[in-house]
Amino acid sequence: MPRPLALFRRRSGTAAAPRERLSRDVYVLGLIAFFVMVGFGVVVPVLPVFVRSFGVGYAEVGAVVSAFALMRLVASPFVGKLIDLMGERVVLAIGIGIVAVSSGLVGIAADYPHLLLLRGVGGIGSAMFTVAAMTLLLGTTSAAHRARAVGFYQGGFLIGGMTGPAIGGLLATISLTAPFFFYAGTLAVAGIVGLVLLRPRAKVVDGQATEGVADAAGSENPLVPLRDVLRDARFRAACLANFAQGWNSFGVRSALIPVIVVEVIKGPSSFTGIAFAIAAVAQTLALGPAARFIDRAGRKPALILSLAVAAVLTVAISFTGDIITLTVLLSLYGVVSAFLGIAPAASVGDVVGRRGGRGIAIFSMSSDIGAIVGPLAAGALVDAFSFPVAFGVGAVFFVVASLYSFRMPASVSAAPASVNDTAAADARVDVRADRRES
Repeated sequence: MPRPLALFRRRSGTAAAPRERLSRDVYVLGLIAFFVMVGFGVVVPVLPVFVRSFGVGYAEVGAVVSAFALMRLVASPFVGKLIDLMGERVVLAIGIGIVAVSSGLVGIAADYPHLLLLRGVGGIGSAMFTVAAMTLLLGTTSAAHRARAVGFYQGGFLIGGMTGPAIGGLLATISLTAPFFFYAGTLAVAGIVGLVLLRPRAKVVDGQATEGVADAAGSENPLVPLRDVLRDARFRAACLANFAQGWNSFGVRSALIPVIVVEVIKGPSSFTGIAFAIAAVAQTLALGPAARFIDRAGRKPALILSLAVAAVLTVAISFTGDIITLTVLLSLYGVVSAFLGIAPAASVGDVVGRRGGRGIAIFSMSSDIGAIVGPLAAGALVDAFSFPVAFGVGAVFFVVASLYSFRMPASVSAAPASVNDTAAADARVDVRADRRES
């Protein structure tokens, strides 16, 4: 029989649930993210130089970069249906395999059209991997710990992204094609890890899990129709935030800050890499505290505050006159980006339910659209007006997303435990008490 203390704890609700460990799938996805980004980081610094070796102009170099992003955007709407048919694990592995094969073939491309086609095919595989991985991550994690799971996953990306360029520089001294073969190898490792270590999701028939591993969030996140997802203010706010982040972080920042360093600050281009590296370290260190804040305080306050601060920092960066100030501002922006990388994704996970591939695909597309259009618009604004105007337009999107986030329902703190977590903790107390009694 349970001891009186155990009964008192269960009835009064004072039993404190222990901190829940992240599931094995979260750790596996973080490892996969690391291998993917190590290879990607190896290729990125070499790709423009390799494309130029075919005797083409800078417009053709930009087209190769855009082809990857464009095909990601085109393929994303179809990935959700593929996930429904094949499951996240299989779609993830196939997507990584497509990027691996296309990247290896880039190293032996005979001409520029061949290269352009292969990068476009790689974008399709990237969309499959990205949507499948995020669907699996969000669908197998409880709401109380979803931000922590997203933070760990993004940590794999960031650490891999910081490691890759250093390896790429060494490989480039051997051959311009060596990084592409290395990328294919790291992707092959990531795909094998996914197939071997990721567990199939359970198929639910009449409320019972029949195959695979059941969802951690199955009871709290039922299947949600896409039309209901699209109407949810939390989902819309997350997509607006992701679009603003794509426009500014992946678009305007990458396109214009290297130009500011060289033409405004009058520093060597190497300063750009140093500043970005320091900012990446700041973002990585901020992931843990950001995830804990988002899980405890809720998605709404995290989005409102981080988007507003991002708008201020974006404008401030455009007026920078020296490398030290720029590095400090970029580092602060990196801290804010930790929140902006976690809170929208966690919010989407709260909305889309256990099989949210199509909703997550739309969420992913919002960032891709911003990343594609942002650099083009920012460049045109700099030509027509100035750097502050170009950055100011990007800041407007942050402000709009921040204001829209006020429409989100009030978030209830997820800490220290959800109702199901507390019930599970009570059960563990009773089991331990029964063992001591016997």
